[in-house]
Parts: sequence; structure tokens; C-alpha cells
Amino acid sequence: MKYFKREEFNCTHTNENRMSEEFLEKIDRLREMCGFPFKITSGYRDATHPHEARKETPGTHNQGIAADIAVSNATERMNIVHNALKMGFGGIGVARTFVHVDTRKTTPVMWTYS
Repeated sequence: MKYFKREEFNCTHTNENRMSEEFLEKIDRLREMCGFPFKITSGYRDATHPHEARKETPGTHNQGIAADIAVSNATERMNIVHNALKMGFGGIGVARTFVHVDTRKTTPVMWTYS
């Protein structure tokens, strides 16, 4: 990867990392297209991670195909979402302080966090 270290995607609960190489290459290209640094706030999440433990089925973070990217303003948020859509990311979640991107293979979805 050009812009990231694999460790940036480690589980914050267990320090495990089972990220998909394909996903990591794709998020690296997303960073290139956006043209500004990304801080990853959540990458891989082990099944014991509090966010994953309450789910009935493994989420995209647990599958190693998702990351949350910190944003500090609306321009960054728009840039990430615009380029993630162009690149074909299958899941995009938009929050005030971060954007979630994932490479799910099901019907593409976008959501907001309240």
C-alpha cells in the first residue's frame, strides 16, 4: 500500500487484523483519488469487538472489507462519498465525523448515522 500501514486497520479491541488485501488496495486507490490524507478510525473488528458482538451475522468490518474514515468537514465528506461511488464501493455510510466504506457484494446501499 502506498498511503497506509496495515496496522492502521487493526481491531481496536483485540489488535487482530484480517483485512482483505483486495479491500486494502481499493481503499488505497480511494485515498489517491481524494488527494488528502485519511485517518482510519475503524478497520477490522474481531467478533468479540463490542460493535460486532451484538450482531446476529458478521458485519463488513468483521469480514475485513470495511473501514471508517475520519472527516473534519463537508468538503472531505463529499469528496470521499463521490469517489467511493465512482469506484463502486458497495456500502457507504455517512456520519458527521466519519464515512464508512465497504466492498459488500450484495445490492449497493448508502445510509446515514443519526
